[in-house]
Amino acid sequence: MNRHNWMLVLTIPFALAACERNVTTPAPTVVTVPGPAGATGATGNTGATGNTGGTGSTGDTGATGNTGRTGTTGATGSQGYDGATGSTGATGSTGATGEAGKGTTVIVQPASSPSR
Repeated sequence: MNRHNWMLVLTIPFALAACERNVTTPAPTVVTVPGPAGATGATGNTGATGNTGGTGSTGDTGATGNTGRTGTTGATGSQGYDGATGSTGATGSTGATGEAGKGTTVIVQPASSPSR
């Protein structure tokens, strides 16, 4: 029986190799090339407006800062002094009195200006 199994094992590959096989070739792949673009379609309707969001809450107020220290006042300067008053100038001498007129009237006429 051992021989029988061996014989069977050896004959199966030969028997299968002798069988006629049908070879099927795959169908050719069809490649479609797109044509020119068509006309533009109609514009769609405008969508509805969305809801407005809620308003946020107001933030907390910050703390007030500390007041700064006041600076010291500077020293007052010394007061200046007034200058001395100058002395009064000397009075000039009085001129001599003129002589009395003799009764003749003299008329002084201004000089005429040259013509241009």
